[in-house]
Amino acid sequence: MTKPIIAIPMGDPAGIGPEIVLKALVSDEVKSSARCVVTGSREVFEQALNFTGIKLRVNVIAEPKDGDYSDGVMNLIEACGVDMSELKLGEISGMCGRAAYDCIAKSIELAMAGKVDAVATTPINKESLKAGSVDFIGHTEIFGALTNTPDPLTMFEVRGMRVFFLTRHVSLRKACDMVTRERIIDYVHRCKEALEKLGITDGTMAIAGLNPHSGEHGLFGNEEVDEVFPAVEELQKEGIAVVGPIGADSVFHMALQGRFNSVLSLYHDQGHIATKTLDFERTIAVTGGMPILRTSVDHGTAMDIAGKNIASPVSMVEAIILAAKYSPNFTGK
Repeated sequence: MTKPIIAIPMGDPAGIGPEIVLKALVSDEVKSSARCVVTGSREVFEQALNFTGIKLRVNVIAEPKDGDYSDGVMNLIEACGVDMSELKLGEISGMCGRAAYDCIAKSIELAMAGKVDAVATTPINKESLKAGSVDFIGHTEIFGALTNTPDPLTMFEVRGMRVFFLTRHVSLRKACDMVTRERIIDYVHRCKEALEKLGITDGTMAIAGLNPHSGEHGLFGNEEVDEVFPAVEELQKEGIAVVGPIGADSVFHMALQGRFNSVLSLYHDQGHIATKTLDFERTIAVTGGMPILRTSVDHGTAMDIAGKNIASPVSMVEAIILAAKYSPNFTGK
């Protein structure tokens, strides 16, 4: 079977993105699972090649079909402008934020046109985006806007455990207010569709509890009684395989043991802590509900170590492998 083509945007050029991309491209796991096309700046990658000592020939191409996918080659589509005289590794910069956005936008354009099979993204910096007048807070919002997906789903996968998020970048207080029967029902339907798109049709989804011990029938909060239980009952009447709420101190362990095909985390840190504590580097984000597949590392730009050749590529490697694994479900290959 032909290996899928995965687009990889450069990320913030002042961070570790270029470094981990290069290190991933020369890994045996990536070479055996995918053909890669990078969107970025040749000069930025030449700088990274110098400080990493990695031996790759940069092959600048116009289209993925023009790529040379033999060993020792990095196929690059020039997608942004970076003034190397102004680039300072490890520093917030509007120029870098704009460049990161442009590379993402090009990768999305390629995926939407069917020229690549999926996108595996590198870290970007929210402050740099803002300084570059990019009106998005992060990857998910960019992908949502450029694929015309109003509310993309975020799913983490690590060691076979999958975690969806009912809420993302909002305060904890607001997240609690967003735990409603209607929102849970809507998200479970959408999560089920996203799983089916990934080829996962068997198993049961679990809803994590919000309060300690899922509220103990109202002793420690009423959200479970008023919102979560009624949502689960309604979904079960529809014939959907879902259970909950199950205490957050045990539901993720149960999912890891194979009891559930996924967990719906009710707020950002609840699921992030569970997955990243299990295996920080191999926790990969998958954005669902879109017409294209996007996976991503789930760490930041690590400005403090940019340019020092000490960044680990493990998460980047895993993101590319996962993109290659699931991409046939999106492209029909």
